[in-house]
Amino acid sequence: MRPGSDQAGDPPAAGQKAGPAIGSPFAITGLDAWHGDLVAWLDRLDWLRTLSDRLTAVLGPVRERHQDNLVLELMHGGRWVGHPIHPALSDLPIGLWTGVMVLDAMDRDPAPRRGIDAAGMLSAVGILAAGATALTGLTDWTVSDDEDRRVGLLHGLLNTVALGLQGASLGTRMAGRRSTASALGAASLTVTAAAGYLGGHLVFTKGVMVNRVAWTVGPRRWTRALQEADLPDDSPTAVEAEGRQIMLYRHRGHLYAIDNICSHAGGLLSRGPVADLTVTCPLHGSRFALADGCVSRGPASQPQPVLPTRIRNGWIEVRGSLPAPRRPATGRKQP
Repeated sequence: MRPGSDQAGDPPAAGQKAGPAIGSPFAITGLDAWHGDLVAWLDRLDWLRTLSDRLTAVLGPVRERHQDNLVLELMHGGRWVGHPIHPALSDLPIGLWTGVMVLDAMDRDPAPRRGIDAAGMLSAVGILAAGATALTGLTDWTVSDDEDRRVGLLHGLLNTVALGLQGASLGTRMAGRRSTASALGAASLTVTAAAGYLGGHLVFTKGVMVNRVAWTVGPRRWTRALQEADLPDDSPTAVEAEGRQIMLYRHRGHLYAIDNICSHAGGLLSRGPVADLTVTCPLHGSRFALADGCVSRGPASQPQPVLPTRIRNGWIEVRGSLPAPRRPATGRKQP
């Protein structure tokens, strides 16, 4: 091609912006990036940051003071259920309030009625379910951080607005103003959908309350992690083996190896205290038994992976979980 022609890989001319590669399936467009831009814009809101900091200053010490309380652990769900209960509870008000809209759309009787009809009953039960959902969501919010905490706060504020609109809808419905009640109910569900979108962003984009070590399986063979002489007794020590972060601990000649990344929110366990062969995450206070990784205190809901250890030629070696053997699709023995 002649000099100056637009070739692939040529830098853009002065004053021009580089555009996406033509024909690339991964080209970024406005439709692809709007959600990230929206969340970034929301996170920069000064009033949201200020409110988040003030609530944290009030609720943070309360949670730390009562983090051994059984009720607080039950609010997380955590080790008692196997995962947080807030997402499951959130389906109840959404489903019930959607049922209200369906009943209103099917109701063709124009005569005014006072009291609670079937739609009103669904609205009232949804309000009760929303209250329980809000309490569990607030409990989970206290163990979030940074941008996740601010976006989570906006998620909660929107749900609070939706709850207020639904309460107003129920009140007007009982007063016999069904058309106003239907409009308020529709507005409530719309705000709930916006809040649900932010909740989905936190879980599926940011991985909030998702097991951070669900896919860690290596090393696949015995791998040297640390010279035996370099591991002091009763002192958590962070090492890395084939890219996996591991915490080693030795007590009375017995070796323990546990994944160093906390399953709850990714805190480094090696930076936390160890007492009675139980390590406490320095980030949110989850506790794990070194022997088997079981959760002895939330908010973590999943046990911490432990790794086999051995000593060979003065080295501490570790090995991770091995994948289960896969059966051939044809059922025939592989050559």
